[in-house]
Amino acid sequence: MSRFRLPLLAGLLALAAGCSTTPHQAELPPLKIVTWNMEHLAEANDLGCRPRTDADYAAMRHYASQLDADVVAFEEVETAKAAERVFTPDKYTVVFSERPDSGRHGSCGGSREGLTIRKQDVGFAIRKGVPFTRHPDVRELGVGNPDLRWGVDVTIDVPRPVRLLGVHLKSGCFKGDQGGACPVLLEQVPVLQQWIAAREKENTAFVILGDWNRRLDLPGDRVWLDLGKSAPGVNLVDATAGHSATCEAKYPDFIDHLVMNRAASERFVPGSFNEFTYGVPEDQHPSDHCPVSIRIAR
Repeated sequence: MSRFRLPLLAGLLALAAGCSTTPHQAELPPLKIVTWNMEHLAEANDLGCRPRTDADYAAMRHYASQLDADVVAFEEVETAKAAERVFTPDKYTVVFSERPDSGRHGSCGGSREGLTIRKQDVGFAIRKGVPFTRHPDVRELGVGNPDLRWGVDVTIDVPRPVRLLGVHLKSGCFKGDQGGACPVLLEQVPVLQQWIAAREKENTAFVILGDWNRRLDLPGDRVWLDLGKSAPGVNLVDATAGHSATCEAKYPDFIDHLVMNRAASERFVPGSFNEFTYGVPEDQHPSDHCPVSIRIAR
């Protein structure tokens, strides 16, 4: 498995594949796919580890509109109704994880002492009119822990379908394998390997996107190397490779990733990777993560 700088890779592949694109497909605009960790987005005002007001939700709707996305994978959202406060039902269909609430809501801790953690889950906001099929959640990513997020799995049914798996992996093992959270995150990796192997066997274009809580682009990263062993001949491309994160000055490495297989990366639009940094000072960001996005041909 190799890492490529996507503009060069996609440009070469597009030249090679250009003759197979039908006129109808060439006329369709590319699909914009985003991942966005929304930092403790609660359903109601003044709840969770990042309590919000009506004005805060309105600001997030404004940023969501600026994203102009066809599909958004979101993380750290309490309920489908919470997501719909940002991705309104007149514009988006929300597909939300079916993981039950564990019922354990501890203190947020630190500077947020006195606030209570709400359920954190994964889902998709899919623009109205974009056809899709929902698959069963990848509950195995919970590795037996009711507090760990499942994967949400959909196929976007454009002329050349693309399978999307939204994930939010265990936090605390950002690199290496010695951190206290590493045994759990490393237990989640084989689940992803099995999902990748199944898609490769089907010859399905896919993107695994979300908050990986892992610096996959560091040289020799163990998780990245293990993913490359998921299936014979698998060739994964991380859209963040070759880019530095700028959302928060103290974090130059991405932990939010969009990982494509070859069938999807061949459709990547050169130069389309983007980190959306809100256009305001860091202390005014509506989340501690910035959305990252790509465009792929339909």
